[in-house]
Amino acid sequence: MTTDLESSGADSSLRRHSNAMTPVDDDRHDVMEKGSVLPIPVDALATASPVSPSTVDVAPPLNPLLTEDITRSDDKNTKQENKKELPWLLDYGSHLVHLAVFGILGVGSFLMGWLGVVFKGDISRVSDHLAVGLTTGYLGSLTTFSGWNQRMLDLSVQGKWAVVFGIPLGFILADYSIIYGIRTARGFKGFLETSNVLPLSEPSSFKSNGKVDHFKRQCAVMFVLLLALGLVWGACGAFVKREFGHGGSGVQLLLGCIVGPFGVWIRWLLARQLNGRGFGKSGRWKWLPFGTLIANVSAACLMAALATLQEVVKTKTCDTIATGIQFGLLGCLSTVSTFIAEVHLLRESNRPWRGDAYAMVTIVVSFGLGTLIYSVPAWTRRYN
Repeated sequence: MTTDLESSGADSSLRRHSNAMTPVDDDRHDVMEKGSVLPIPVDALATASPVSPSTVDVAPPLNPLLTEDITRSDDKNTKQENKKELPWLLDYGSHLVHLAVFGILGVGSFLMGWLGVVFKGDISRVSDHLAVGLTTGYLGSLTTFSGWNQRMLDLSVQGKWAVVFGIPLGFILADYSIIYGIRTARGFKGFLETSNVLPLSEPSSFKSNGKVDHFKRQCAVMFVLLLALGLVWGACGAFVKREFGHGGSGVQLLLGCIVGPFGVWIRWLLARQLNGRGFGKSGRWKWLPFGTLIANVSAACLMAALATLQEVVKTKTCDTIATGIQFGLLGCLSTVSTFIAEVHLLRESNRPWRGDAYAMVTIVVSFGLGTLIYSVPAWTRRYN
């Protein structure tokens, strides 16, 4: 599967100082692609990486998930120009539109290694909004944590011991997928650089002319994406209205496409506002990406609640609406790819135990609450 999202890429060498999954200076090829996926604020990395939200000294508005918030531009002058050319409302709206369009396209951690880590910086040179749309919107929605968690709950209700192996095996597969994705992407990028297909450094002229982030171009891009989003929503809405009474997987799928963008937006906003800020006024545990954590846990709980509702209210209408929301809204609200990328980056820090701690908290809390919401009622009332 933001963020909320999900806030701020150069060569993707997974080194300790690149642990913050936020955008790093494009000129530094020894730093992991900031596009990694999440902006994890790790105090220990404060001096080692140029990541924004990952560090305590960073500017107050932490840029969380790389997937959620992408590097603006290393060059301060370019950054100032972009701010002048792009009003905050246009910049914010452009992020939401990119997230919605690409969020609909996805319903892999491997691809996150490619687009979210290694090539994130290169994509950001063209457009920060495109990078956010691809990583937070597309890849974040391509994998769904809540759906995986619900499947494990279903197995537990059925009394199948596969759930004992399903949780750790599912996590391990996703974990190794991003590692393998990063390795293959780094090899491919190295080949492109040695073949002079991809420049080793960013041309100075590109910094001033290559970005799609100036006002006129961004307005044009937003218009095209809004048009595409409107057409998709219109087509899906018309079909759902006509076939809603008949139910079926087709209606559920298109209903999911209608509500999916809202899940992406919520996840991105959560990551943008909470990742890297810590807990409470003192800002404790700043290394923990609370935005992504809340998105995954809340989606898992709502998924379990809707599954319970379906068992109680056995009607075609309830099943269609609940499944559409589960597939679209909750599927896009939760994410495995961003979650795994954050775990991976935390493991690369000076305190690797944080990655496993974050993974354990997310999985245990989600499965535990899901058991109370879905499994316990199913066991006591013996739903079929």
